[in-house]
Amino acid sequence: MTWLITGGAGYIGAHVVRAMTEAGERTVVYDDLSTGVAERVPAEVPLVRGSVLDADGVARALAGHEVTGVVHLAAKKQVGESVDRPLHYYRENVEGLRVLLEAVTRAAVPSFLFSSSAAVYGMPDVDLVTEETPCHPLSPYGETKLAGEWLVRATGRATGLATASLRYFNVAGAAAPDLADNGVSNLIPMIFERLGEGTAPRVFGDDYPTPDGTCVRDYIHVADLAEAHVTVARALRSSPGTALTLNIGRGEGVSVREMIDRVNAVTGYDRPPTVTPRRPGDPARVVASAARIAAELGWHAKYDVQDMVVSAWEGWLRDHPEAARS
Repeated sequence: MTWLITGGAGYIGAHVVRAMTEAGERTVVYDDLSTGVAERVPAEVPLVRGSVLDADGVARALAGHEVTGVVHLAAKKQVGESVDRPLHYYRENVEGLRVLLEAVTRAAVPSFLFSSSAAVYGMPDVDLVTEETPCHPLSPYGETKLAGEWLVRATGRATGLATASLRYFNVAGAAAPDLADNGVSNLIPMIFERLGEGTAPRVFGDDYPTPDGTCVRDYIHVADLAEAHVTVARALRSSPGTALTLNIGRGEGVSVREMIDRVNAVTGYDRPPTVTPRRPGDPARVVASAARIAAELGWHAKYDVQDMVVSAWEGWLRDHPEAARS
């Protein structure tokens, strides 16, 4: 079986490629390299440069590599940007998915794993978010992920395609320094960038209804997330026609202030944060229940928040050695 991994040169995608390859799965990467890095893709894994909006390009990749399963990670993912550019996000995330699914069904590919997000839930008023928690996304990004789930599920029902939608919570850390998150749209690298510049980390709002007033999130190590993909991909292969919707998280909430304190401790910096206005589309608290994937597939997260911060810092220092404290 060969898995086509869209967005496989990105931060999460490269981890998924490496985990699946090390597990003995054949993979091919399909990525437009708009944000991905070709050097992240292992030398033995074919890399096809293309957009999921290119129907002919997708069809050629599926046929040329005899693809029998797709892991779809390619997407735009910045909440704030999606508020400013909703049409762009719907085109890239929803229309791109529609084009991809059409090619998949024409090629009779039997398995499809979709990268969704906890952003589909919005601001749930519950301690732990289960897969049955009502979805009320707060941003166009979250809307595109929920619409994507609907599209994936409907296609599976109509065609017999085995499908899974994985609702990622906040992804952090690195399995190896060369795979670290080099963007600054996620909290931990955002903190690293500010510290390296000699400026205070930013807190976007400290008046949320949480214990310290800052947003609370559930963080999942990217290596655990990649292993979840291996587990789910194999479940799809062994259960034709199945339809799964699964949270991928740890069930532990960490506030922005707490995360900044952890980063200061690991890096040796000691800069209290500065508070700026809230960002549009940010819910106060979102923490996962990962009970379903544990019960149905036996998957459990192995790494804790300390592991995430330490591994992320090692990766950041690889690319920013000037940030090291003496």
